Amino acid sequence: MRKLNDLLHELGISKVKLAKFLGVSRQMIYNYLELDDLNKWPKDKKVLLLNLLGIKSPEDLDNIKIDTDYILDVETRLNSLIENSQEKKVSINGEKKIFNQLGKKQKDLLINIIDLIKERLEDSNDMEAYYTFKYMYNFMQSLDNVEELKYVLAYFAKTSGFVKPMEFMFNEEKQFIFESIMYSGMTLYNNGKTSNDKIAEAHKRFVNQIEHKMEEKMSRTLEINTIKVQALKELGYTTINESNAAEVFEKIAEIQSRKTTNIK
Repeated sequence: MRKLNDLLHELGISKVKLAKFLGVSRQMIYNYLELDDLNKWPKDKKVLLLNLLGIKSPEDLDNIKIDTDYILDVETRLNSLIENSQEKKVSINGEKKIFNQLGKKQKDLLINIIDLIKERLEDSNDMEAYYTFKYMYNFMQSLDNVEELKYVLAYFAKTSGFVKPMEFMFNEEKQFIFESIMYSGMTLYNNGKTSNDKIAEAHKRFVNQIEHKMEEKMSRTLEINTIKVQALKELGYTTINESNAAEVFEKIAEIQSRKTTNIK
């Protein structure tokens, strides 16, 4: 099986991609690859893999010559079968559901993201996976408000080897500066050369800053709710609904204007 592992590595076929091709979970792929003989695989999965590699039996693994043409042939077969599988997955009675407004690249990316998250969340007892993707969801919610978050994604894509180090798809100057500072910070983190006292003090400042932001947010929320209640009261309403929403929002803006004028 070492030969198969080496072959998959040379072909650039990831465990995730192979799992999609065979229609199994990534964990199952690890289980298959730990077996000492390809003949111990389920027959249907073994046949699929042999067809992908363009061979007739496990013994033919030793005869495979890896060159550009072979790599392209395997990649073409792999992508074609995965694409057909994805088309079936997103179609229900011939309709594309949430994917029908997306381009092909965007659709494929979304499917890959959903597959990866679903696989990690299938174990309901894995709370680490749950909080990882919960925080990722919060991260994505903040993308439009904090431009540096895109640079964080690019930085780790580069350090993980998925993206070339000199690829800059956002603001090149800012991204270059951010990556340089991020690299310095990660080097300190990995080498552990910063004193514990400095680390504790830095984290204390971090906590104080976050708590201050949360207090400001709560204060603004309370203020908005107070103004909303006042607007409803002045208009003689008890709730905001579709028929009075425009009038209530106009009254809220008027009250806010009055408060600003009084402050001045």
